[in-house]
Amino acid sequence: EVQLVESGGGLVQPGGSLKLSCVASGFTFSNYAMSWVRQAPGKGLEWVSGIAATNGMTSYDDSVKDRFIISRDNAKNTLYLQMDSLKPDDTAVYYCAKGGSNWIHAATDYWGKGALVTVSS
Repeated sequence: EVQLVESGGGLVQPGGSLKLSCVASGFTFSNYAMSWVRQAPGKGLEWVSGIAATNGMTSYDDSVKDRFIISRDNAKNTLYLQMDSLKPDDTAVYYCAKGGSNWIHAATDYWGKGALVTVSS
């Protein structure tokens, strides 16, 4: 059974930092691209960032480029999202999502339950 469990969310002041983690199980983590997707209160889903399985290629939405860094540790079956210079508009539930292939922009097929990030003073 595929499981994705996010952690690291919380309340942070504008300009602050948080690091999200996602521990994966139930599939061969190193074979699949992974993504972070978020949903702000009252809004739709927004793709944030993706990372390929093994070659280190990454991609970001323009709204987080130069502020967020996605990474993975295939030995630990863990996906990360380092979030710096956080803004109130970054407030959302952040979901870890498994890709259907190695390609960064492949459709996702499994999601975690999400981690809430609140950016507020």
